[in-house]
Order: sequence, then structure tokens, then C-alpha cells
Amino acid sequence: MDLKIHSIKFDADQKLIQFIESKVTKLEKLFENIIETEVFLRLDKNQNTENKLVEMKISIPGNELFAKKQCKTFEEAADQSVEALRRQIKKHKEKVRGN
Repeated sequence: MDLKIHSIKFDADQKLIQFIESKVTKLEKLFENIIETEVFLRLDKNQNTENKLVEMKISIPGNELFAKKQCKTFEEAADQSVEALRRQIKKHKEKVRGN
């Protein structure tokens, strides 16, 4: 699996990058055919405390899965994004088995 992490208009520290890498690699245990994963980290411009935005896009054979979460911390948003993708992967696997 190819993993690309993009931090938009700021520099993500190594600890955050390692955290995201560890979360995303767990998805590969659930579905081994992941081709590529792209993660986008953004700071939202609003003054709300929940201004950390994480978008994840996973490319799998014949499909792309996407999750976008906004939270108080990048770690929390990454956790929620990975969980949303985990549910999407399970649905995709069930759909493929059904055909």
C-alpha cells in the first residue's frame, strides 16, 4: 500500500505522521488489496475549537472510499476517519461477496 500524507499550509510534526501511519496500516489488515491511501490534514479558518480537518481517500480495485472528519485534534479526526473507512471497507467486502 502506498501512503501519502499531505499537510496543507502547515508542517505536521513527526509524531502526528507516525500516529496516522499506524492507524491507516491497520486498515490493510482488514482489506489487503488497498492500492493507495491519501491523507489530507487541514486547519479550518473558522474560530471554532473543532478546526482540525482530516480527509482520507483509499483506492481499492474498482472503487475509491472517502472519509472527512472535523474535530478538536488531528488525532481524533484521524481516528474517526479510519473508523468510517473501516465501515465502508466492510460494506464493500460484503457487496463483493454477494455478487
